[in-house]
Amino acid sequence: MPPADSDTEDTLDLRLPPDFLALLGIPGESESRAPGPVAGPPAAHSTALVGRIADWAAAGTCAGAFRLVPAHADRDLALVSHWMNDPAVAAFWELAGEPSLTRRHIAAQTFGDGRSVPCLGLLDGRAMSYWEIYRADLDPLARHYPARPQDIGIHLLIGGGTDRGRGLGGTLIRAVADLILQHRPACTRVVAEPDIRNTASVAAFLGAGFRLSAEFPLPGKRAALMVRDRALRRVL
Repeated sequence: MPPADSDTEDTLDLRLPPDFLALLGIPGESESRAPGPVAGPPAAHSTALVGRIADWAAAGTCAGAFRLVPAHADRDLALVSHWMNDPAVAAFWELAGEPSLTRRHIAAQTFGDGRSVPCLGLLDGRAMSYWEIYRADLDPLARHYPARPQDIGIHLLIGGGTDRGRGLGGTLIRAVADLILQHRPACTRVVAEPDIRNTASVAAFLGAGFRLSAEFPLPGKRAALMVRDRALRRVL
């Protein structure tokens, strides 16, 4: 789970070449920035690199129906900021503080070039987690491991304390990984890079069918590279 001043911020600052964006039908830098105050839904082009997550159906799990819904910087600010100020979350996300800090973090993705999509996780219609689905192969993370084209990465946090410590993390991570592999046929692997000190997170990924592939330093943490292979999807 990323410190705010390292992995996610690096992801947002990395610029794709204009010719590459043009091939994907994505506006260039001057066109893609939303003018004025950040409000409302993301721009239409922001689904090109990760997919139209808003259209993904709910996944059935043993805990209930789980769905990802793209987050809005204004609409969801109070809830996500509240979660970010929980000490258990803040220790790894480093977004505790004024709501404006969380707002900027979400808005930068919502109105960026589409490489990272912030989402709420709804369990039986109840918002209880926050997720970021991102193109790992276009992220600075790709400098630290042998990335493949179309690798998709995930960051997450479980919001309420009552939802932690009862195995939900592994169940939901497996559901999200399955959704990604279902809707992104060119993706052969889903990856994550939790802090190696976050043993609960690492255990949840292992329980969801990921393997620990490597460890390496990232700004603010030592990361555990977790990998879920499409080829092993029906086995693990």
